[in-house]
This record gives sequence, structure tokens and C-alpha cells, in this order.
Amino acid sequence: MKKQLIAFFLMLFFISGSSFTQTPKFKALVLTERGGGHEGFVAAALEWLNTYAKEQNFEITVINRADSINEAYLSQFKVFIQLNFPPYTWSKEAEGAFIKYIEEGRGGWVGFHHATLLGEFDGYKMWDWFSQFMGGIRFKNYIAKRATATVHVEDKSHPVMQGLPDSFSIPDDEWYTFDKNPRPNVKVLANVDENSYQPASDIKMGDHPVIWMNEKMKARNVYFLMGHHANLLGSAEFKKMFANAILWAAGTTK
Repeated sequence: MKKQLIAFFLMLFFISGSSFTQTPKFKALVLTERGGGHEGFVAAALEWLNTYAKEQNFEITVINRADSINEAYLSQFKVFIQLNFPPYTWSKEAEGAFIKYIEEGRGGWVGFHHATLLGEFDGYKMWDWFSQFMGGIRFKNYIAKRATATVHVEDKSHPVMQGLPDSFSIPDDEWYTFDKNPRPNVKVLANVDENSYQPASDIKMGDHPVIWMNEKMKARNVYFLMGHHANLLGSAEFKKMFANAILWAAGTTK
């Protein structure tokens, strides 16, 4: 009888332990842009995200349109990952819900690459609020042929930059330039050395921030200019930044 009781309690222990580990620490919404020139990067990033989410015990929900976004829907998620989805084609309800999410700190945000395609595109007007969120910028130009370049970290103490060297190479990216430098309106975490472009390019900004955050918003937020090619997911530094950004935006790290 004693052995049966021991076996019973052991079974309860393992069941309760298993249930605990299966409860996600938080939920992340991933808004993706599928198809076109960014499909390779998005597919590779989602594959990595699925693996990382299992390792870190958080849950991801992937959507490919902004139609479902409203305040109630966003309330489920601790972090919003904008995986190349541009700042247009959003409904007014989705825009309003996102603005509250960011301005009121209802969750964190991690954005990539196409999130700064700000201007008049495909018949849509520029989303002025999003432009201000990104530092008051408008998209100007880009290196159409991908270039590998050296990125310099400006703030190694920030959680997103933890565990990274002072500088590192980012492969095969499409480096955007803007009508003005966002630096006066944002906190820059890293910049790109335009003289390191391989192949070389005449399309330059001078001082060229590539990772930054808007501290005027209550939400923890960080934008990565990088995000064009699947080769990025072969970069240990890029994956480290991505991982750091998710956990920091979700509020699990200080």
C-alpha cells in the first residue's frame, strides 16, 4: 500500500510539473510580410522564432494582415513583433489600437526593416504617427544590391546589446536611408559604418543609425533597420540581438 501511495504522489508531482512548464511565460504577436523580396528573411526568422519560443517557453501567434488588430486582440500579447510588415494597409481601428499599445505601454514592440517604409506607397498616405514613432523620418533610398557592412554598438549596457562585441558584420542587407537622421528624436543603440559596405555604395547618410528606440513612448520598443535577407539568420550577432530584444520588450529582463 505504501509503495502504491508513493507511486501515486510521484505521478501527481510529474503531472503538475509538466503542466507548469507548459504554461507560457508570455504571448507574442508576430505581424509578418509574406511574399516578395523579403520572403526568405521572414520564413527564416519564423523558423528561428518557433525554436526560440520553445526554448524560452513563450507562445507566438503569427498573422499576415493587420485586419484582426484591435484593443481586445492586442491585450493578449506582451510583445508585438513587426516582422517587416510596412506602416500602411492598417485599418483605422488597428492603427488606434496600436497607438494605445505603444503610447500607454500595454506591451513591448520589436520592429524590423520594412517597418520604416514611410512615405506614400501603393496609394496609401504616410502614417504620420508612425513616422514620429520612428524619429520623424521618411524613407528616402536604399542599396538595391545587398551589401555586407560593419555595425558599431553605441550602448553596450542596454539589454538589447548584451553579449555583443563592440562591432560585428551584418551580411547581405538592404540598407535604408531617410530624409533626415532620427538621432535627435531617438536613442541610438548601434550605427552602420557606410565605408565598410561590400560592395561599396554611393548611397549614404553620413551618420547612419540602424538600431534605435523611442524613449518618449511608455512601451519598451526597439527598431532594427536590418531584415532583408535570410542570411541574417546565419549571423550569431543578429540572432543574439533578436533574442535579447524579445525578452527585453516582453519585460522579462531589465
